Amino acid sequence: MNRLHVEILGEGPDLVMLHGWAMHSGIWGGIRDQLARHFRLHLVDLPGHGQSPMWESYSLEAIVTSVAEILPAESIVCGWSLGGQVALKLALSVPTQVSQLVLVATTPCFVKREDWQWGMDQSTLLLFMENLEHHYTQTLSRFFTLQVNGGCDMTYVLAQIRDHFFQHKQPDGHALRAGLQILLTTDLRGKLADISQPVLLLHGENDVITHVDAAKWMHQQLPHAKLVGFPHCGHAPFLSHPNQFITSLYDL
Repeated sequence: MNRLHVEILGEGPDLVMLHGWAMHSGIWGGIRDQLARHFRLHLVDLPGHGQSPMWESYSLEAIVTSVAEILPAESIVCGWSLGGQVALKLALSVPTQVSQLVLVATTPCFVKREDWQWGMDQSTLLLFMENLEHHYTQTLSRFFTLQVNGGCDMTYVLAQIRDHFFQHKQPDGHALRAGLQILLTTDLRGKLADISQPVLLLHGENDVITHVDAAKWMHQQLPHAKLVGFPHCGHAPFLSHPNQFITSLYDL
């Protein structure tokens, strides 16, 4: 069985937090204590990240299956970036376990396609994958910088990302490449209409990794969705706009 490391704290409705590519659950450190006053938090490390071991078989479906095993009934699932795609698949795969979704800087399709202009160029992700082999540290550093681009207090937010990242051992290289492969191949656009749960979309208006128009598109496609935009904000609104982010979750 592929077991994931989960830290549980707080009291209240179950809120499961899923981090993004190359990160771990420590990324929520700046807001976890305040959220734990209102929720029972489940801070998950995805495979090969933080304190979760790497798996031989690594796919979006395998991750979803393992998260489902530790998911309390009727959980609120909050996913950031890649974690948001896991959250979407959970809502589709185990709908009775997911009462509500919070999608943070998430897109149903990370890569540009002929009928999808709000993704990254495939060549950019392929270059990340190639550079991980030879320039691991520089590649991650570039990714950290992309996350804060377009936002306010970029130096401060970048310092937070670095501080949280180095709290645990660095992610497994195989996990990083497998995660990029998930980002390259996953396209959930055709499934959104099947999601019956309420969805809260939280998105930085200047995000250069997942364009805000992708969130606006999801807002139109999802049957029960609310979109909250964060002005002067990049890819990590919970770091740059923590009070607004926490207030949005308190209002669930």
